[in-house]
Amino acid sequence: MSASFDIAIIGSGPGGYVAAIRAAQLGLATAVVEKEPSPGGTCLHTGCIPAKALLRTAEILDTARESAAFGVRIAGAELDVDAMHVYRKKCITANVKGVEFLFKKNGVKLLQGRGSLAGARSVRVAPPQGEPYTVEARHVVLATGSVIRGLPGLELDGQRVLSSDHALELPRVPRSMIVVGAGAVGVELASVYRSFGSEITLLELLPQLIPLEDADLGKELERVFKKRGIAVHTAAKLEQVTTTDQGVRVRMTKAGKSTDLEAETLLVAIGRKPLTDGLGLAAAGVDVDERGFVRVDPLMRTSLEGVYAIGDLVPTQALAHVASHEGIVAVEHAAGKNPTPVDYDRVPSCTYCHPEVGSIGLTESRARERGHDVVVGRFPFTAIGKAKILNDTTGFIKIVAEKKYDEVLGVHIIGPHATELIAEASAALALEATAESLIHAIHAHPTLSEAMGEAALAVHGRAIHV
Repeated sequence: MSASFDIAIIGSGPGGYVAAIRAAQLGLATAVVEKEPSPGGTCLHTGCIPAKALLRTAEILDTARESAAFGVRIAGAELDVDAMHVYRKKCITANVKGVEFLFKKNGVKLLQGRGSLAGARSVRVAPPQGEPYTVEARHVVLATGSVIRGLPGLELDGQRVLSSDHALELPRVPRSMIVVGAGAVGVELASVYRSFGSEITLLELLPQLIPLEDADLGKELERVFKKRGIAVHTAAKLEQVTTTDQGVRVRMTKAGKSTDLEAETLLVAIGRKPLTDGLGLAAAGVDVDERGFVRVDPLMRTSLEGVYAIGDLVPTQALAHVASHEGIVAVEHAAGKNPTPVDYDRVPSCTYCHPEVGSIGLTESRARERGHDVVVGRFPFTAIGKAKILNDTTGFIKIVAEKKYDEVLGVHIIGPHATELIAEASAALALEATAESLIHAIHAHPTLSEAMGEAALAVHGRAIHV
């Protein structure tokens, strides 16, 4: 088999499939090469979607347990693990069908098989059965994503030592779990399994939880996690892992002191690495940096003319929405358009643990490092009527602004529905809003969004409800 297209995309995750749809909209004959049986990539199958499904189950379970506070008595609320997994799989299937429908609607050709570069303008496809074949294309987009990063010498066996993939499919809830890594994946799964009833110990090498976020968010999350009964150890180095008949034994070092911890399971959540194995980058002449990421320019072009790379393959934020926007930039450039490069200072980040975390823009420390004269406004959800109605007054909104011109440089939220509230901040930064403009934007009452207006008022020392 041989075929020719205007553009061939290797990988169908949120970068690849969005790039394909946009390319087809621009009139390009488009093919997507996907090694798995169905499109969607890690995000849809073993990442964002199933993880958020479990978080939704945890949220409902917690709400049921606390329902008496709202005047509703629910006796014997408990987790049905089998039914939860049915729900998780249903969420995945519905989204897969959505991607397949969009491919068909837009005339995107889906080719199943492992794709690799066979040159600047050709892709080799190795199908599950049958002989490999070559697809010719004027442009190629590399969108193969990433794989889980493990610990050297430690097997992720799915029984005692788990990856995030394993943790999403456990047939039962472990009595206890040590989570190594307190980035988004680690804190989300720690939150889930704490709600499910596991005893959780969370280890993080860096000084704070969610290390990429503003320091105040990390401090607040640690406070709330401890209140929920999660044991938290920051600035803790993992020294040794030993499997036992009962589970695992972990030795950590903190402040020069070694401590042994035991649990039924160990979840390794230390990040991901770009999936470049078998992609043919070196033979094709595509430059890769010392960490294994593909080097690209702001238009996502690699060192090989006609070849682009996006998403987790490149050294930008490893977020689904970043990959999608990078994919659009790549194919619009391939189509002869003049796309606007992604502004990585204005990428929202969402973490769906309880409490939720949402942020965009510069943290307070990063703003100061860049030489800004910084002023901060902060407002707690304890003073918001809607938060009291929800019986969830945890957290705050923090606005980082530039003093002279009042420009909003960053917004950082921890608390109820933070991952939805951050959308206003995304629009605000895109429009180069000032704190004053957020003050004049009227926020409806009673809503959680009132905290945004109050945080903007706090930038000027004018908050009303504190």
